[in-house]
Amino acid sequence: MNVQSSGNISHTLAAFAASLDGSQIPADVRLRAQHHMLDAIGIAFASGRFDFARKMLAGTVALGGQGAVPVIGMATNLSPRDSAMMNGFLVHGLDFDDTHMGGIIHPTASIMPAVFSAAVMKGAKGADIITAYVIGMEAATRLAAVARGAFHQVGFHPTGIIGIFGCVLAVGKIFGLTPAELAHAQGVAVSMAAGSMEFLEDGAWNKRLHPGWAAQAAITAVSLAQSGFIGITRPYEGRFGLFNAYMGKEVARADYRLATQGLGQTWELLNTAIKPYPTCHFVHACIDSALILRQQGLRADDIEKIETLVPGDVIKTVCEPEANKKRPANSYDAQFSVPFLTAAAFVRGRVTLSELEEDALRDQKILDLASRCSYRADPDSPFPKAYSGELVVTTKSGKVLRHREHINRGAADRPLSNAEIAEKFRGNAALAMSAGTITEVERGVLALEQANDPSALVRILGASAS
Repeated sequence: MNVQSSGNISHTLAAFAASLDGSQIPADVRLRAQHHMLDAIGIAFASGRFDFARKMLAGTVALGGQGAVPVIGMATNLSPRDSAMMNGFLVHGLDFDDTHMGGIIHPTASIMPAVFSAAVMKGAKGADIITAYVIGMEAATRLAAVARGAFHQVGFHPTGIIGIFGCVLAVGKIFGLTPAELAHAQGVAVSMAAGSMEFLEDGAWNKRLHPGWAAQAAITAVSLAQSGFIGITRPYEGRFGLFNAYMGKEVARADYRLATQGLGQTWELLNTAIKPYPTCHFVHACIDSALILRQQGLRADDIEKIETLVPGDVIKTVCEPEANKKRPANSYDAQFSVPFLTAAAFVRGRVTLSELEEDALRDQKILDLASRCSYRADPDSPFPKAYSGELVVTTKSGKVLRHREHINRGAADRPLSNAEIAEKFRGNAALAMSAGTITEVERGVLALEQANDPSALVRILGASAS
């Protein structure tokens, strides 16, 4: 499929979404899409065990009551918008969901819940669900890439700012909007985009809300546009459009060509990484470097100090403020900390959800080693194509050891296999669900292409934890 740019980003994306037929999406892309959705569902199951999930659900139910769309793993049905918000919250709840490297966005966390709610509303077939999801992924990842990493620098979270637009196009596809209506829906959505990075200062729960908020707001925007609501004509490139308004002094970095480049030919879903660790993706290469050095015989007790090299654009997110990062106050602080996670990898020989629990946050061996970590910008980083990480370790005997992961595991050039993704799903789901439920869900998601009536899968996703 060759998509011609109209010169207006929203019109080009609208034409792409409205005209794309599922048969035009390569089979490997459609299969990978099902695995991304499977990954997200496993994370949602695991998130439901936590206090943040229970509090979010209580507040949501208090406002809107029950509905027809299941909340994944929590034995509750809500209205389509409330369920989309809640499911997005759960998928992003552990910061273990997928990341598009160039856009630095977690696309599935908003797009899948939005598509799920829309599919229940419209009785969509499984193949149509996959097509809509792929449309959302292709749009959101490209739009996020336009900023070239600048959103983080000015205090905005790309998943919250950009996620809504991918959701609008995906939901609009299921609702059957015309190209003109899809353009208006994007114009409406620009007034709903939100997502502050201030959560980094105190480990607040706000970030978890961003993708779900985008999903529910997108459903609203699509419904309004289908009813004839007039939206902004140039929501992206306009004088007060998305990029001018949200990028501030960094707007000169914007590359608007990336918003539509390769639509229908290059599939950015395949450049979207599945995380091997439940932490900010920016830290993964340092974690892997620590684990590899440990496997080679280096132990925490042997280390005098560690210098970490990370992409310059991520320092504000995972290295600063330095005092917070070396002694995280809560699990969310820890997930965004290069020194803590590097130290944890050396001390415990792994980084799993257990390394984010209270006992790990108070582990004096980890904290002592974290206090001896410093950082500097990696001059050779390929960021944002990949998130490099290098450790330079000085031992107590004066020996200097180093290891570099130039391309982080999970990136497009080092992707996790579909089998590894399925294994990750089972591990996450097993924290909350029975073996029988896990098997049913996996079979259902991976058979979605052939499902004329996915109601059985919808039912089982709403099962309660074991």
